[in-house]
Amino acid sequence: MRCGIASVSIAGNLEEKIEAIAAAGFDGIEIFEQDFIADARSPRALATRIRDAGLELMLFQPFRDFEGLPGDLRRRAFERAERKFDLMGELGCDLMLVCSSVHPQAQGGIDRAAADFAELGERAAKRGLRVGYEALAWGKHVDDHRDAWEIVRRADHANVGLILDSFHTLGRGIDPDTIRRIPGDRIFFVQLADAPAIPMDLLYWSRHFRNMPGEGDLDVTGFMRAVMATGYSGPISLEIFNDQFRGGLPRAIARDGHRSLIHLMDSVRRAEPSLTVDLPPIPAPRPAQGVEFIEIATRGPEAESIAALLRTLGFAETGRHIARDLTLWQQGAIRVLLNAETQGHAGSTFTVHRTNICDIGLRVASAPDTVARAIALGSEAFSQPRQAGELPIPAIRGVGGSVLHFVDDGFSDVWQVEFTRTGNTAPGAGLTRVDHLALTMSYDEMLSWSLFYSSLFGMTKTPMVDVIDPDGLVRSQALSAPGGGLRVTLNGAENHRTLAGGFLADSFGAAVQHVAFACDDIFATAERLAGLGFDPLPMPGNYYADLTARFELDPAFLARLQAHNILYDRDGEAEFFQLYSRNFAGSMFIELIERRGGYQGYGAANAPFRVAAQKRLSRPKGMPRL
Repeated sequence: MRCGIASVSIAGNLEEKIEAIAAAGFDGIEIFEQDFIADARSPRALATRIRDAGLELMLFQPFRDFEGLPGDLRRRAFERAERKFDLMGELGCDLMLVCSSVHPQAQGGIDRAAADFAELGERAAKRGLRVGYEALAWGKHVDDHRDAWEIVRRADHANVGLILDSFHTLGRGIDPDTIRRIPGDRIFFVQLADAPAIPMDLLYWSRHFRNMPGEGDLDVTGFMRAVMATGYSGPISLEIFNDQFRGGLPRAIARDGHRSLIHLMDSVRRAEPSLTVDLPPIPAPRPAQGVEFIEIATRGPEAESIAALLRTLGFAETGRHIARDLTLWQQGAIRVLLNAETQGHAGSTFTVHRTNICDIGLRVASAPDTVARAIALGSEAFSQPRQAGELPIPAIRGVGGSVLHFVDDGFSDVWQVEFTRTGNTAPGAGLTRVDHLALTMSYDEMLSWSLFYSSLFGMTKTPMVDVIDPDGLVRSQALSAPGGGLRVTLNGAENHRTLAGGFLADSFGAAVQHVAFACDDIFATAERLAGLGFDPLPMPGNYYADLTARFELDPAFLARLQAHNILYDRDGEAEFFQLYSRNFAGSMFIELIERRGGYQGYGAANAPFRVAAQKRLSRPKGMPRL
């Protein structure tokens, strides 16, 4: 599989784009004309640079407003094309994209356009070049790949072919299976883009909101299945127009793009095994079965305060590591590790972020397969020197500097092998397992995190919601693995005045801001916590008065909620209960939840009130942490 990306898809100058595209593992690049014009190098020098980077110059684009022009406009269109052919000869690029005309004087008619392309193909053939015709979704007369194909078919020239773009087909709601009727050898090039389902003008939608396959809502997999069913064997390439990407880091965007193509083509061959997809075999995405452990890098007074908080939550210190300054705290199926090491990964992350959740262990069916898939998708394997007696548990570096360890049945004895038992038993408060992890990042990183988790574990996304903070807006999106063994919420901060943004600023980009523990009876848990000295986040009376207006609640039931500072939500007959700790180590916190009746959400309606309550108790701006 030869994969490429259009230079317009990522930020930076052309040199930065070439470096990023090569580093991400792409085979080639589409040169967008504007990028070439802005570059100071000659065409030959640029071509040499691209090839020295190990890239193929796959396509020159775009050539606009060509077909259907009358009189002198038609003559000038061919002159423009000849000049571009000259440039392509110097660049050493043999394929030019011609997009359907939007010229106000362009005339319709399939035969008229076909005649223009037949002549253009003849001129291109004399130079050893090819032209590909693409239907823009907003083209004046041609806005459908079926019409573009009919023009190419009638032009009947070996040097004229079709270029398909997933956005132009799917964005207009055209059935991608209509592509299956096109001969694969007449498709010269395929461009891919996804997009969120936003009802708006097609041109504006295309120019500002395209994203990588798997990051949006379009059926790009169905589109590529149809393409591959034609027998197409040429390049697949990304053409993305996105305001966030234009301001992002070129290497990160390129890496996401390459990951999206690998995931897409792997999905295509799994959905339709009879198709020939030139991609090395990689393990299938398997859902994470649960959170095996949460590791917190911490020292000094903050470590002591976290240990005290865990005790009030019903945890006990049940083990100490055989070789590291690392303690194990347990309750139910929850394991929390407090790591006070000054060396290694935990030591490094503490230096950068202060107290932070530095590592997440996930229970998986096969740790080797999970790591192999992650590496195929562009992640890096993680390792650090092992101490005597430590097991080689596989791990990767995730997005945002995070580390994920994968524990399968082959490593299930790690807790007996690496830890000596203290003999302590957890008093327990009814907490059973980790329900979800709340990850905080800048808003423009959300798509990267979403793609990482969905491509690796097959997690599904919920629609993005806005969380109102007294000082701004936070975008939130949840992802869940099949079976619910792993749930994560992604919270994108747009400024540092919000609670999420302040966490990012104070922790210098730490990822996990809070963890939610599940229980089976929130009221029994709350009563047990009160006896252990747990100090909950206080909620105002106005919140409970509003609950009365939103839901018909029994007064005694409402009084129990208020007495324990429990938040409530309902979706049909399904109910959701939340209880929060006060902030610790800056703006980290613990959430305790109970789901009843199949409730699948995260209490989004309660988020503004929770944030306001947390801000009322937060340290004044400028005050140092302990």
